[in-house]
Amino acid sequence: MADTFKNLHRPVLLGLAVAIGLAGCAGLPDQRLANEALKNGDLALAQKNYQQLADMGYVDAQIGLADTWVDSGDPAQLAKAEATYRAAAATSPRAQSRLGKLLAVKPNSTEAERHEAEGLLTKAFDNGEPGVLMPLALLYLQYPQSFPNVNAQQKISQWRAQGYPEAGLAQIILYRMQNTYDQHLGEVESICKQALETSDICYVELATVYQKQNRTQDRDNLIEDLKNKFHFGFVTGQRVDGVARVMADPSIGTPDPKVAKELLEDAAPSWPQAYITLADLQYNNPDLGDVDAIKANIDKGHEADPTRAELLLGRMSYEGKLILPNAQDALGHFQKAVPEQVSGYYYIGQIYRRGYLGMVEPQKAVDNLLTAARRGQNSADFALAQLYANGRGTMPNMTNAYVFIQLAKARAQAMNQPRPEIDELFQTIDQQVLPEQRAQAQQILQQEMAARGAMAQDNAAVAMHALPENEVGEDESL
Repeated sequence: MADTFKNLHRPVLLGLAVAIGLAGCAGLPDQRLANEALKNGDLALAQKNYQQLADMGYVDAQIGLADTWVDSGDPAQLAKAEATYRAAAATSPRAQSRLGKLLAVKPNSTEAERHEAEGLLTKAFDNGEPGVLMPLALLYLQYPQSFPNVNAQQKISQWRAQGYPEAGLAQIILYRMQNTYDQHLGEVESICKQALETSDICYVELATVYQKQNRTQDRDNLIEDLKNKFHFGFVTGQRVDGVARVMADPSIGTPDPKVAKELLEDAAPSWPQAYITLADLQYNNPDLGDVDAIKANIDKGHEADPTRAELLLGRMSYEGKLILPNAQDALGHFQKAVPEQVSGYYYIGQIYRRGYLGMVEPQKAVDNLLTAARRGQNSADFALAQLYANGRGTMPNMTNAYVFIQLAKARAQAMNQPRPEIDELFQTIDQQVLPEQRAQAQQILQQEMAARGAMAQDNAAVAMHALPENEVGEDESL
């Protein structure tokens, strides 16, 4: 259930497909097969079966076909999905629910679309449609200016008091968006223990809590339960992939790459996106697989998750750790990874900033780094501050440098991640910036923060699904 549709990220698309809550249609085995295929990430098989039934006029199959378009990540397919839901909404409460969910996460949505989404989701909720409180909560959290009379926390508290299980998950979203998750680990655990049987995203949340608290035995018990549920078909490969990412993430706790590898090898045959996660894990932990194994896994998962595959191929060519560096090849891969993979913009910007193609191209660097920064990439502001402070390939601009080093410092503080290189550059810039430049920088800073507020879907949507992404874009700065 992220920033046009072209900016939706893979974790967002995966979560949205789950949130849509596909339901089988009794008596139509092909539709049940299609539902199962979509659940397992086999879009080709799902589309084949849905298409046949949709051509026969089955509205449920038409909606199912639109669901596969949502999960594809293709902007044109997403537009088709919206049109299909809208056409079916006149007679289908499920289509109304899906349209509301889609509009709730639509990037650059209009005021009218946001209020239409609220109306559709509220109606779906009143009609007992499942999975609507989460997108409704996100709508209020993302666009408080569109709903000035709605207090999101009060709404969530009201839903929780009324006993709706989804409301607890909405509370977790709020904590993630407010960056107060770590202050509420006990509550997150309590919510997800109660919701685990009905909301398998809670495996990811509980794994996160246990990793953060270094509760090894509880984590191991959870993973054993996850494996059993997965093998009996009660949990999807997507969730196994999500837990594996938690286990591999050093920013969450002490990573256990070997456990992550085992989980991904289990999940990948039914959830081929896990092959890309496995390849990324092996790339970051060379003892788990050589370059041939990495490339083999990328090949297996490329069709299911092409933009993440291209991002990893780009990193390999850019960083040159396992293969010879090749900036032109890297650029080609990164260009295929965007717009879905925001780190692709960061790397493209660094290629141009550092002159890896033969000359520094500062404007192209700024364009791509600014896109990455506005969409939440962790190191792009620092790279922009370096560009403007050092003036490589362009005249230094201490006003802009001061703007972006402040943003970089604020992001590091918000994430509670010490970054000595940011502090060092901040001190250098702070000593050089003139009083009039400082005043101008504060005005630009306010404008930039306002622009980022309008593009906040990425962080909100990623927070919503609690699918940690492997950190990229932290390459050594020049």
